[in-house]
Amino acid sequence: MPEKHPEPDLDYLKRVLLEMLAIPSPTGFTDTIVRYVAERLDELGIPYELTRRGTIRATLKGRQSSPDRAVSAHLDTIGASVRQLQDNGRLALAPVGCWSSRFAEGSRVSVFTDTGVYRGSVLPLMASGHAFNTAIDQMPISWEHVEVRLDAYCTTRADCEALGIAIGDFVAFDPLPEFTESGHISARHLDDKAGVAALLAALKAVVESGQTPLIDCHPLFTITEETGSGAAAALPWDVSEFVGIDIAPVAPGQASSEHAVSVAMQDSSGPYDYHLSRHLLKLAGDQGLPVRRDLFRYYFSDAHSAVTAGHDIRTALVAFGCDATHGYERTHIDSLAALSRLLCGYLLSPPVFASDSQPANASLERFSHQLEHDAQMESETRVPAVDSLVGNKG
Repeated sequence: MPEKHPEPDLDYLKRVLLEMLAIPSPTGFTDTIVRYVAERLDELGIPYELTRRGTIRATLKGRQSSPDRAVSAHLDTIGASVRQLQDNGRLALAPVGCWSSRFAEGSRVSVFTDTGVYRGSVLPLMASGHAFNTAIDQMPISWEHVEVRLDAYCTTRADCEALGIAIGDFVAFDPLPEFTESGHISARHLDDKAGVAALLAALKAVVESGQTPLIDCHPLFTITEETGSGAAAALPWDVSEFVGIDIAPVAPGQASSEHAVSVAMQDSSGPYDYHLSRHLLKLAGDQGLPVRRDLFRYYFSDAHSAVTAGHDIRTALVAFGCDATHGYERTHIDSLAALSRLLCGYLLSPPVFASDSQPANASLERFSHQLEHDAQMESETRVPAVDSLVGNKG
């Protein structure tokens, strides 16, 4: 009889999420949050290594070393950098990641210089209704029409330079987190710190359950997803399955929900793997989890960055439902709990195809059949086959 799936500690999930939200981590400025997550892995006894730039590559040992799988969540967030020191002592911005300046206006920010940190506010070029009246409402929405007002004596470009502010300095936007009694979680940067928290909670649950995964699993924590490269250089192992963990937009025309976990069938890079996606859907159904299938037209993930880099892997994407993505985001603990439980089930599940341990098939005998997916999955993962697979280790 199969062992019961471990239950994630939701208090732990919420605590690490709140602590991560307090750590600024726009793409390119991620050293501190890398250290934080590495410390959490140390606490769980999960070994890891760091790439030169700071991607975390961990290993949760299984009973079989190949084919192994990877799951990935990203530590970097959207943000901005200083584009220009203006003559009026204010700072022009360039976005880090793809997001609208509409959501930057009115934000409190930290500007990280080479020597210190300054606080400030992002304002439209016309910020006073008493001075500009209705002309404020006619301003275009673009990064060319906002600026940072520093909380420092700074009225000229020379003042900016004297403070040590320079082009390229990172600007981090305050997360403003709020966890309500209704279970809603509102903040900037839930993308993807909420996904990271769900993965850490799943890893904690599996480790504390004492159950050993059937195959090695490699949790990845990447640092450049928001700018596209993500997991491109993060897979040194014989990975056959790669599941990205990210955010699912809740909006008109989308099927995702703040109270469910989403399995993405396609994004802007094209469809995800047929078999791996349906494996995840079946796991969710077997556990009775609220699950949605969705398609993200304006979206790119760590999973596809790995394929683009040339890895011969099956890819899928699971995501927590979130309203107002890349704005002031909101999710619900229901969605994060479902995501974490699905990850627990996936980490302990058999490989989608045991034959993927030999990526170069010499014949069609073991090659997949999409229209006969369920029957083939059953034959590939039945208990005798899995026992045989594990028995061949070493």
